[in-house]
Amino acid sequence: MLPMKIAIAGASGRMGRMLIEAVLNDPDATLAGALDRSGAPQLGEDAGAFLGQRTGVVLSDDLDAVLAQSDCLIDFTRPEGTMAHIEAALRHGTKLVIGTTGMTDAERDTVRAAGERIGVVFAANMSVGVNVTLKLLEFAARHFATGYDIEIVEAHHRHKVDAPSGTALAMGEAIAGALGRDLKDCAVYGRHGVTGERDPSTIGFSAIRGGDIVGDHTVLFAGTGERVEITHKSASRVSYAQGALRAARFLAERGAGLYDMQDVLGLR
Repeated sequence: MLPMKIAIAGASGRMGRMLIEAVLNDPDATLAGALDRSGAPQLGEDAGAFLGQRTGVVLSDDLDAVLAQSDCLIDFTRPEGTMAHIEAALRHGTKLVIGTTGMTDAERDTVRAAGERIGVVFAANMSVGVNVTLKLLEFAARHFATGYDIEIVEAHHRHKVDAPSGTALAMGEAIAGALGRDLKDCAVYGRHGVTGERDPSTIGFSAIRGGDIVGDHTVLFAGTGERVEITHKSASRVSYAQGALRAARFLAERGAGLYDMQDVLGLR
């Protein structure tokens, strides 16, 4: 089988560079394009310049030209960028791996609609460890359904613009689903002032932002006389990049459909 031709969105960013390096080191993939926003100072540079390598692929803002020669686009950008990428991917039949967080309900609906026409993997977190943790949380939630308060604490670097993180929300959705609840009805996002006694049916969220924290997530099941904590900590974005490549390989063998990392990893 020929190597999969992969394009990277947000190519000059921290995650974009990690993805480019992962593709360049993967014998089953080839770098077909590197996209960045219009006006970015890196446009026209070789995509491998930050590694001291010449790839022959330059950073471009020509979305249609890049997607016309790509099998799959990996997108860890911002919601507004992802919406434009989806429109172009639909025009060219390019498959999508989307790790963008902070989307509105309407934007999520756009992703779902795209899955009716092309192959899409959409996940808040692409790491294997996080997705195994989601399964552990479902199991724990069913056994801590009564008598335990549930709180989710996440920490990320100072540059992250959305809160709670997409991973924290995915954890909340996994727990709420296991309990037969809708997260929209039971989530509490931060507390301030006189809040009154805690409602035992709620799932609380707290967000920390500082330094260069890649991503830490802890779920507390706090009962009377004991507390159980399930924690995942990311020391590097490598796990996200490797998971995204795994998702791209998954799509290579599939047609239209909306998938997540639970499908990719066979955990559903």
